[in-house]
Amino acid sequence: MGHRISDIASALGAEAVGNTSLEVEGAAEPAVAGPDQLALAMSPKFAEGLVAGSARAAMIVEGMDWQALGLEGAIIVKRPRFAMAGLTSALDAGPIIHDGIHPTAVIEAGAEIGEGAAIGAFVVIGHGAKIGENARIAAHTSVAEGAVIGEDALIHAGVRIGARVRIGDRVIIQPGAVIGGDGFSFVTPEKSQVETARESLGKSDGAVAPQSWTRIHSLGTVVIGDDVEIGANAAIDRGTVANTEIGSGTKIDNLVHIGHNCRIGRDCLLCGQVGFAGSSVVGDRVVLAGQCGVSDNIEIGSDVVAAGASKIYSNVGAGRMIMGGPAVKMETHIEMYKALRRLPRLAKTVAALQKAVSKTDG
Repeated sequence: MGHRISDIASALGAEAVGNTSLEVEGAAEPAVAGPDQLALAMSPKFAEGLVAGSARAAMIVEGMDWQALGLEGAIIVKRPRFAMAGLTSALDAGPIIHDGIHPTAVIEAGAEIGEGAAIGAFVVIGHGAKIGENARIAAHTSVAEGAVIGEDALIHAGVRIGARVRIGDRVIIQPGAVIGGDGFSFVTPEKSQVETARESLGKSDGAVAPQSWTRIHSLGTVVIGDDVEIGANAAIDRGTVANTEIGSGTKIDNLVHIGHNCRIGRDCLLCGQVGFAGSSVVGDRVVLAGQCGVSDNIEIGSDVVAAGASKIYSNVGAGRMIMGGPAVKMETHIEMYKALRRLPRLAKTVAALQKAVSKTDG
């Protein structure tokens, strides 16, 4: 179905100009946009692409001359990426999950399915699980016993939700994520080499005795707030005794691992391949870029921003912007990196000085 650009502009709180009754069926980059698509030309650098494409309407920013660009109509936005969020939300059809319960789904006795929920093919829902109203669960998902999924949640195909996990309203979980697996907790009967290394900071040279590992079982679960999004193949472990917790509004990217007992605050952004060891505590609105690593039992204050591949080994105060491994303030890391790049030149200078001093002594 088509969307009039006047309706799109109204939904975005933007301005529509020209032939506002034009209808579009989707969006595309300017150079490949067809006559029934909305070209996304939200920067002057994309103007040339409009000439190559055949779009009649485009989303542009203030200051761009839509008539000079050969458009019949346009939507003018102030903050392009924010406008993109609203546009893509309106145009995204999402997965097709037919209403009701698919005949191949297995719903165990005692499970509760809320009104308007859609359960896809080969879904398994365990005893005592509760599915909220209008929740949608795609094919081959398993929801273990006692788990709770809130209203309007969207669980994509192949997700695994463990026993007694609690998931809030409007949560989105991408394919392959595993929520509520056992935590990685093992112990040895005697002091392990790992404990010795921590205590001595690697200085111990004592004899190493044979060791075997005994599992510490996870008795807690995972509690996820409202409006959380979890990426494909992410893994969130249940707590050992206390629960692992994810605050409302937090967004978790693909391949993120959150260990047992971690507590993540509200509205955090955890990018791809971020990894948390157990029992880490994170405040609100924390942003960790891709491949950041967080050591166990670390506390990160609210509003911290960590650059990609930062390695966090110690507590971080609220509001800091950090970088590097080990992570330090961004400005400090930049100075350290500059000094590192100077090392070859410095080594040559020192060698020349040594040679000069040696000749003088002679």
